[in-house]
Amino acid sequence: MVITHNKPVDPLAAFSPSLSLSEQHAVVQKLRRKLLDRYRPVLQQGAGPIRVMARLVAELESRCREYGVSEEVMRAEIVNRTIGDVNLRLVTECEGAEGGPGDYRMLADELGVALPHENINGYEASGETYLWLRGQMLECERHLLDHDIDMRVYDLLAIGNPILRGWLSEEMRQWGLDVSADQLYLSLGAMDGLNKTLCGLSQVYRERGETDYAILFPEPGFGVPEWQANSYNYRLQRYSTLAEHDFKLTPAELDELLCGDPHLRVIYFTISNNPTAFSYSPAELNALHAILHKHHEAGHDVRLVADLAYIGTGQPEADRARMATFADADALRHTIFVSSLSKTYTLTGDRFGWVTIGDPALALAIAPGWSNSMASLPAEWQLRYMAYVRLIRARPWLGEKLRNFYRLRRQRFIRQLRFINGQQPLFARVLTDDDATVYNWSQLRPGEDAFSLFEKTGIVGIPGSGFGYSDDYVRFSIGVIPVPDVLGE
Repeated sequence: MVITHNKPVDPLAAFSPSLSLSEQHAVVQKLRRKLLDRYRPVLQQGAGPIRVMARLVAELESRCREYGVSEEVMRAEIVNRTIGDVNLRLVTECEGAEGGPGDYRMLADELGVALPHENINGYEASGETYLWLRGQMLECERHLLDHDIDMRVYDLLAIGNPILRGWLSEEMRQWGLDVSADQLYLSLGAMDGLNKTLCGLSQVYRERGETDYAILFPEPGFGVPEWQANSYNYRLQRYSTLAEHDFKLTPAELDELLCGDPHLRVIYFTISNNPTAFSYSPAELNALHAILHKHHEAGHDVRLVADLAYIGTGQPEADRARMATFADADALRHTIFVSSLSKTYTLTGDRFGWVTIGDPALALAIAPGWSNSMASLPAEWQLRYMAYVRLIRARPWLGEKLRNFYRLRRQRFIRQLRFINGQQPLFARVLTDDDATVYNWSQLRPGEDAFSLFEKTGIVGIPGSGFGYSDDYVRFSIGVIPVPDVLGE
């Protein structure tokens, strides 16, 4: 007897290894529909939405290559707008003269990412900064040894070497925040800093005998801290902000939330928001500080964990005005700032972050969040971190060039969405921003979501539910790949 096994039929098996352009486009579109059907329930199960959508794109591209689809066709049919990372090796934008200030291809070389003689889309990198950074690491290690700091042994507190922490505390003081190196701890990026902070705070609450300590998440917002807080037994309190308030928490809403929950201990707070790209104004921040001060005076121990990941991507004078509101003694004492070079200087892979605790006594209390989570911070990482701080100080114009680059891409992307909407009406509103972050947050028409948008346009965004909001909104990143200028401006 012959036993046959029924194998699933591949709907694309009929395509030959050598496909015409039209056949290649058809292959991508069929694969796209097939993968969307498979990934939609995965996303709805609550897995990390950004990574799920990014994984969808990676699998789609891999499958396309198996079928012999050209890179050109894939670029036309798959537009990855998921992860916020800026890949400097993929930058093609050159505004004005080649090699001039508007030649953004040079950023990889100027920031020490490009290797000597590496080709960055037609620009040959010198690699001088790449090599300079390695020389600076050597100098920094000698400097540390001169101060009896040996990076090749345990950092027992795991908070980082005091010289680098001192440099970063100077940066915080430029915002008007009176903090010392003893109030600043290093972290492997902002996410690691958030995790260690929440860990340390939860231990403080448990030592005080508290069994119910809540954390507030205004939404839409970055979702990873919710997973972190949940793992440390915080009670999660989510609050949906309103579109008419530009998705920002108002003083009246904050007051009501604090009055209604005496066990609310922490507020996760992004000043320039991921995903919305809206920023709090100084007046809005001062009004929130006033509400918090009133509750502090009444004995309510609540603290802001202020995520500053995108402070530095907007206009410097606007960011200075926002940060100046935290210089007030009460506001500073009740705030923990989480900072990173990942987005402000496109150094996501290097994981340079730090946490600044406004209250010196609290800084000591939450230190176990560091010492109990890692044996020691890596020596080479700290030396590279020091080298980059020196680079940024030596080249203050880099920040301005990056801000101009982000602005160029955001404006181009808004024009692209409006152009697409004129061809096929998919959006109820293409939203602008407050000239900060690397995102666009827009509202889809009824009946559309991130999946239907991907199927119809090839643009992959993150559904609003990935940020605790409704799926009629979608977040796009302008970071990973260039944005075409549809109007040729």
